[in-house]
Amino acid sequence: MKTTKTLIAAALSTLLLSACATAPNPDLSATNSASTARIQAESDRANAMFEAMFMENVMASPITQTYLGIKQDYGKWDEISESARQRDLQRAKLHLTQLDTLNPELLDHQTRISYSLARQGLEQKIANFKWRHHNYPVNQMYGTHSTTPALLINQHTIGSVADANAYISRLQGIEQRFRELVADLKLKADRGIIAPRFVFNHVLSDSRNIISGLPFEVGDDSTLLADFKHKVNQLDISDQEKLDLIARANAALLQYVAPAYQSLISYVTELQARADTRDGVWKLPQGNKFYEIALQQTNTTDLSTDEIHRLGLQEVARIHDEMRTIMKKVDFDGDLQTFFAFMRDDPRFYYPDTQEGREAYIAKATAYIDNMNARLDEVFRIKPKADLIVKPVEAFREKSAGKAFYSQPSPDGSIPGTYYANLYDMKAMPSYQAEALAYHEGLPGHHMQIAIAQELKGIPKFRRFGRYTAYTEGWGLYTELFPKEMGLYQDPYSDFGRLAMELWRACRLVVDTGIHSQRWTREQGIDYYVQNTPNAESDAVKMVERHIVMPSQATAYKVGMIKILELREQAKTRLGDKFDIRDFHTLLLKNGPLPLDVLEEQVNLWVDEVAQG
Repeated sequence: MKTTKTLIAAALSTLLLSACATAPNPDLSATNSASTARIQAESDRANAMFEAMFMENVMASPITQTYLGIKQDYGKWDEISESARQRDLQRAKLHLTQLDTLNPELLDHQTRISYSLARQGLEQKIANFKWRHHNYPVNQMYGTHSTTPALLINQHTIGSVADANAYISRLQGIEQRFRELVADLKLKADRGIIAPRFVFNHVLSDSRNIISGLPFEVGDDSTLLADFKHKVNQLDISDQEKLDLIARANAALLQYVAPAYQSLISYVTELQARADTRDGVWKLPQGNKFYEIALQQTNTTDLSTDEIHRLGLQEVARIHDEMRTIMKKVDFDGDLQTFFAFMRDDPRFYYPDTQEGREAYIAKATAYIDNMNARLDEVFRIKPKADLIVKPVEAFREKSAGKAFYSQPSPDGSIPGTYYANLYDMKAMPSYQAEALAYHEGLPGHHMQIAIAQELKGIPKFRRFGRYTAYTEGWGLYTELFPKEMGLYQDPYSDFGRLAMELWRACRLVVDTGIHSQRWTREQGIDYYVQNTPNAESDAVKMVERHIVMPSQATAYKVGMIKILELREQAKTRLGDKFDIRDFHTLLLKNGPLPLDVLEEQVNLWVDEVAQG
């Protein structure tokens, strides 16, 4: 991204010129004052433009509004259609035209970074329009069939009767939403874009779960009815008003939600019969080109497919050697594969597959986070204001959901950041990985990063709420490592768990490129994980299935972590005794998410400033 680097260098040049302009020459002082005023005026205009663009996009998406705590379209869903995509494209083109009216040479340093990122994002969005059908809108990771109820349960708060009415309106709108979803699936199928066969059993299972229980059939309350009842019963209204609202929700579930899911199930069953077992995106139209672009944009680097594959192989070999060191420390007699089997199968490393066992896991994860929270001042000068909680993945989606993930807090603080642990299969959640998982998903990982970004001042919203996967997940993986430097991971088995998780991410480089570039099968990918990691086979299955429906995404963890470590070591070498890990970590967080090359520019500028100071 030469444009970004050029703009940042020019921003530094502007700062230096401003510093030089402090000489006592009155003519020069007047010129400098005028120049400063012009820079301030253009920067203010740019930031107002960024804000307007961001809000235009937000107000075009009721779902995004909900995530941001805006209730203007609280009872609506985003439209799923070609016309909606065309409107998004035209809005992006208009925004790019508006950016052209700015003079980047007259922007202050931070605003110039924003300008460059905004331009790059819009140019990518416009260029990526040709790939708009290269995805699977129903899948086990983020399919519309599961994210729709998940938004109602996790994001749609009910603090008033109006909010309850909006919830009911959204229940009623699910039928139209799924009608649009099926039309979109048909559009993709006509272009030869159908998810691999294995995906559909997950989709069918999750969909049937939503319409299980009352009022659809005899039994306990369904997931959505239970959620609505719980929220409405917290309202300060009469019992009769509560009963009336619940009756209307019941009616909406029967009249709109049930037919919506039944129609989706019917069409997905048809698609399943047409699906095949080719797993990589190479099978899609221009699939190889699509994957190359996806890798570059996910990692914000120019690493080729082959380079990423080789990097993964090298990292797997290195981590295996570190694991052998731990084997010696715990006096294990056998080779690495035998040690893997021991760590995978010995019952001492697993909580019981009971409610008590699940509660114990959540309590342990919470304890790790609480301990880290008490020690944050050792490694940070910045902290999030938002709360963080740990909870299990909801029953309706736990069978197909990932092992663990983080959900961002609402900007107003009404919804805390949440670390979700998937406790459906307790054999997939060994106790020796619990520490590293808590650091990655909670503190000091994604919660520090995402909550702080949302709370930043003086940075446009599109940066505070944006994402760059290599930055986001690179930070998450890096935060599994540096707690060891703080003296944590005292238990060698827990340290092995940390390495096991890093190994898992190294394997991702190999398997993602293997599936999507080298035409590995799903079974080949699963076998690679089983042979090279101590994880349960169920972990391997879920991971490979994630690779298949989210091409390139899983490569970002190691690529981002390696870059952060590289930048840290370069800064340490240059600064020596002046290097302070608290300042380094704060620098990584205080600008919000950034592409890796822009992050490198920021670190270099900081190093120069500290070295000269």
